[in-house]
This record gives sequence, structure tokens and C-alpha cells, in this order.
Amino acid sequence: MSRTKRNPLLIALSFLFAAVSFMGAAARQDKAAAPAAPAAAPTDKATPPPNAKPAEAAPATPAAPEKPDFAGSEACQACHEDIFNSWVKSPHHIVEITPKRGFKGRGCESCHGMASLHAGSGDASLIRNPAKLTAALADKICLSCHLNQPTHVGRLQNSHANSSVSCVTCHKIHANGPNGLVVRKPREINAQCAGCHQNVWAQFQKPNHHRLPEGAMSCIDCHNPHGSARPAMGTAFGANEPNCFRCHGDKRGPFTFEHAPVRFEGCASCHEPHGSTNPRMLTRAEVSRVCLECHSNLPGSRSTNSPGGVVPPAFHNLNQSRFQNCTICHQKVHGSYADRNLLR
Repeated sequence: MSRTKRNPLLIALSFLFAAVSFMGAAARQDKAAAPAAPAAAPTDKATPPPNAKPAEAAPATPAAPEKPDFAGSEACQACHEDIFNSWVKSPHHIVEITPKRGFKGRGCESCHGMASLHAGSGDASLIRNPAKLTAALADKICLSCHLNQPTHVGRLQNSHANSSVSCVTCHKIHANGPNGLVVRKPREINAQCAGCHQNVWAQFQKPNHHRLPEGAMSCIDCHNPHGSARPAMGTAFGANEPNCFRCHGDKRGPFTFEHAPVRFEGCASCHEPHGSTNPRMLTRAEVSRVCLECHSNLPGSRSTNSPGGVVPPAFHNLNQSRFQNCTICHQKVHGSYADRNLLR
């Protein structure tokens, strides 16, 4: 059977239809792979809700704090004229007029610190007031100039510093004017010391005392308020030098036969320096009681079989009244030139 002949026109149309279909499918595939275009922004602005808070502005950078500087003493005088006029008459005014300390023309600020901020605002918290500082900080200001002076040799170790008593407790920088930084008359000195040492001042009210209440002496005749290597800030260095012997020179010696406490322990081993009920200002009401504190039959060492104290001779019968006052016979209790027993 003969093969059927195909129509060439139909074959051409079939190829054309297939090509068109293939190109359409490729175009659809490229369109799906392309990214979507962003939506167009609306032309009208969105209206905020009626209760919406306005956006807060970014905080501004704080300005750098103003640095303090020297204002000069004239700025201080403008407000504190009465204090300034009193201070001009005081010994500290030398800081204002001499360049030695580096505060010429600004002496107030040598103690109170830089005053430019205080002068501009009047704020008391912007200035340094030594009277309102702790004792350690106030002393630090004073000792910046007075540290190596001999009179302040023990200031940092004595009882005043340990008890938080600062320099400005006794020294008035502005108040005394030409009279100096501290009171000078004996009665005024004693009143100032008695303000704190009331128990000691009460001892001076006993019948027999050193003449402080009468104003003939002052506390600083025997004590160094700035400090001392001796107990109670005494000015004595070796035994009684120079405290007691400055007035009681007849007890100085040197003696051929010395009484040991006078040389090594000092007068306070037998005497009350402030006041006593005994006419000789002894530590005990009776003389014999003072002597027997050392001259008594104390227990001794077993190895040497000797008493620890000095045993009075057998004829010293302390029950008899004639032996109860040692100084009837031992008259030279501070030292003798003739007798080792201090009889004459």
C-alpha cells in the first residue's frame, strides 16, 4: 500500500505554532524570576493620632564645668571687709605682701583655696573654710607652712592631734587682729585651756595649788600645746629640766648625795603639780605614806633572799608618832651635800 503524502503547508504551520508556544513559555519564566518593584510611596503624609506625644529632641551635650581660679584678695575684701581689715593686722598678712609662699596679692586664698567660683556666685560651698573641716584636713592646711618649725615638732603625734583638736580650735586667724593668733595673757590662756580640761582646772581649786587661778602662771609655763616627747606634753626633758627648776632653783643641785627620784623620775613622783590637800602639794595627805611607797619591806627575790624595797632600821616603829613624819629627821629629801641618809 502506498505511503500517504503529507501536505507541506500543514507541516510549516505546525512548526510555526510550536515556535510561538516555546517563546511565550520562556517569557513567562523570565517575568516570574524578576524581583517585585517597590510600592510607590503615598503622596499625602499620614495624619498622627490626636493624643500622640511629640518626638523628644536629642539631649544636648553638657557644657564643661568652669575651673576655679584665683580671684585675688581685693575680691574677698569687697564682701568680707571687716574680716579682711582684722586679718591685715595679723601676722599672717605677711603671706599677702611677700612672694615667698607664692600667694602675693591673694593671701586669703592661701588658706581658703581658689575663690573665683565663690566670688562669682556667692555660694559658700564653693570655698574652703578650715573651721568647718575635720581636724586632720585643717591641720594639713596649717602644716603646709608650719610643718618644720621647732615649736611644732610633736604636733602630729601629741594628744591634741590624737583627740581631733585642730589648730583653729585655739588659734583665731581673723579675730585677734594685732594681738596675734592666740591669747597671750595668763588668765586668758588658763581660761582657754580650762574650756576643755575642766577636770584639771578643778584640781587648782584645792587649798594648795600652783597660782594659776590668781593669774600668776599659765598652763604653757609647764606644757607645750604643740606637742612634746614627755608625758602630758610637758616641757621638761631630763627629769625636771627646765620645768620645776625654773622656779624652784634651790632644788636643782648638783648634790653630793642625791635622792634618786629627783634625778630620774621627776618631782611628780612625790608632788601633785596642779593641786593637793597637803601643804607641800604631796600625792598623799601624810608624808610617811609618800615615803613608804618606796621605803617599805616589799617581797623580794627568792634567789637572793633580799627584800624588794628598802627596809627601815629596827628602831623605826611606825606605830609611834615621832616616826610617822619622816622629814623630822630626813630634812634634805631633795639631796644633801653632807649626809648620805639625807639627814642634813
